[in-house]
Amino acid sequence: MARTAAKITLSPSRDIPLDRLALSQSNVRRIKAGVSIETLADDIARRGLLQSLSVRPLLDAEGQETGRYEIPAGGRRFRALELLVKRGRLAKNAPIPCVVRAADSDILAEDDSFAENAMRESLHPLDQFRAMQAMIDKGDDVEAIAAHHFTTPAVVRQRLKLAAVSPKLHGIYADDGMTLDQLMAFTVADDHQRQEEVWTQLDHSFNKSPAFIRQKLTEDSVRVTDKRAAFVGIDAYVAAGGGVVRDLFEADGGGWLTDPALLDRLVDEKLKAEGTRILAEGWKWVTTSIDLPWDATRDLRAIDREEVAMSDDEQARVAALEAESEALCEQWSDAPDVPAEVHARIDAIDAELGALVDRPLVFHPAEMERAGAFVSIDRDGTVRIERGFVRAEDEPEQDMPEGAADPDVEDGGAGPISRGSGEGDHGAPPAGSDGEEEGEGLRPLPDRLVSDLTAWRTLALQNAFAQDPAIAFSAVLHALVLGCFYAGTRESCVQVAANRVYFSNAPTNLRDCAPAQAIDARASAWKERLPQSDQELWDFLLTLDGDEQALLFAHCASLCVNAQAEIVPKYDNGRISAHGVARRIAHSDVLARSVSLDLVAAGWRPTVEGYFRSVTKPRILADVAESRGPQFAEMIDHLKKADMAREAERLLEDAAWLPEPMRTPGLGDTEAGEAEGDAANGELPAFLAEDADGPDDAIDAELPVAAE
Repeated sequence: MARTAAKITLSPSRDIPLDRLALSQSNVRRIKAGVSIETLADDIARRGLLQSLSVRPLLDAEGQETGRYEIPAGGRRFRALELLVKRGRLAKNAPIPCVVRAADSDILAEDDSFAENAMRESLHPLDQFRAMQAMIDKGDDVEAIAAHHFTTPAVVRQRLKLAAVSPKLHGIYADDGMTLDQLMAFTVADDHQRQEEVWTQLDHSFNKSPAFIRQKLTEDSVRVTDKRAAFVGIDAYVAAGGGVVRDLFEADGGGWLTDPALLDRLVDEKLKAEGTRILAEGWKWVTTSIDLPWDATRDLRAIDREEVAMSDDEQARVAALEAESEALCEQWSDAPDVPAEVHARIDAIDAELGALVDRPLVFHPAEMERAGAFVSIDRDGTVRIERGFVRAEDEPEQDMPEGAADPDVEDGGAGPISRGSGEGDHGAPPAGSDGEEEGEGLRPLPDRLVSDLTAWRTLALQNAFAQDPAIAFSAVLHALVLGCFYAGTRESCVQVAANRVYFSNAPTNLRDCAPAQAIDARASAWKERLPQSDQELWDFLLTLDGDEQALLFAHCASLCVNAQAEIVPKYDNGRISAHGVARRIAHSDVLARSVSLDLVAAGWRPTVEGYFRSVTKPRILADVAESRGPQFAEMIDHLKKADMAREAERLLEDAAWLPEPMRTPGLGDTEAGEAEGDAANGELPAFLAEDADGPDDAIDAELPVAAE
């Protein structure tokens, strides 16, 4: 017959005055960890002692109990109680609940101390989330919970957000079916059904990363950092009934807007209101668009404009602000810590100076009546207004000057050119005639003769032109600048045209890419320096030194480079052919090798919007296999097209991969690159290398240059 195990007897508990307790040298905790003594004392002061102290009697030399007790387990609680006595919050002889272990126990005091700490188990995170939610449900608030548990309101909100995730996902997390990071990712959406759908989809995906979960949950939302959101304003969007979700665990740039349709409606309304306001200035037309097309100003003439001069008061204010800014910078330049208010004041000065220096433009009312403006949204969400452009059909008809030849009348020669005055003579005088009739005054030279004479003069000018490289360069530069900066102007006798490239099918947001931003910045810097009138351009160009002329020349020439593989129409339209496009692309490869073109360094990446959405699934898999290897392609070959495209974008983000049309054949060929580099990158002519009047880096101080 089996014996019944003896029942255990627990150590008795009783209240012992605090001043009869002392720390034991057997307590194994020596290193501070976890909640501080001060924090524990505050908690005991609020809620009392939740756990008794484990004590043993102290014996005298004869082995008799002295009435005092040592504490091998509970030393931190004892120190917290002592601190409350020092603060005057607790009597020094207050009764303390204690579990009293026999002095002659077989269990060592060190064993008790170690067991109390080692056998302790913290709450499962899910229990923490649910506990805080229960406190909220029973009337507590976030700030109170944070204060009572010595944490921050932000941490409490994070726990509450985790508690709000689908109970089904809670169960999976509790069974170690997902990680805490994955659970945190699900907090970006409040819809439990959607959360569960995404988790189900992940069963068939190799990628279960938190980033991918967030991407799936927010794919139908708009980032707060989107320029449309910045343009409308989050407050206006929310006031109109829009929702915003936040990721409390990751830097999300402000969250996501959950109602794209509402956002687009608000953007349209605000853009139209801005267009109406600009139209009221007196323009004939105003075009509004979220993204202004790359070639919006193609074939449009920019009308003259003048900056409003500063008043005496404004000039005085600018001087005062500059002096204050200089004084602050000098005062705090060597200080290790600059106060926030100083930074704020410097920022305020810069903002006010910018508003004063950025002068408003004035246009002639008569020109405004036939011109218009473009209103769009800039990259930072501000309104972008480009005023003063005349369409070809709105150009005024040019009246024929008295005595000028009619261009529609054929003269069989070089055209209606006359350097004389008075009535024109549209034919050569008959043979044997001296061209004058008795009794008549001096008549202008016949057009035919003028044409013959100027032909001879042209050859003489060409010959002289060829012998003066500096003037020849300036003349070509003059023609290029006219074509690039003075639309509609053809006042040069040098028949070199700046045929600016306007893409036949420009992709959306092309103006926002890094190369476009660099080109725009460089063009803006030159526009600030160039004269308003094309009549003053020639004299201005002659004031530039060789380096400045070369930089301006390179900028204008760059705008004429066309490496686009345009879509060739099915039927020949006389403008573009497959053969012509092929030859153009071939020469673009020569230029690309000469300048060591690096599209990855320039900022291009294969994205869903810019590439993968437009290609087939087999192409996506082939691209991934080429760039990362077949094993990566196999990981995503079971996905739907949209998911496959997103995964491919992630996989190729840092792969430095380019699709075939963007590659430059032979760019990695050292010999070919060196041979073509020698031909294309030779030294500038001597007259360009010479420093005429200014310092070598004069242009660098004023012109932004695209990063290499």
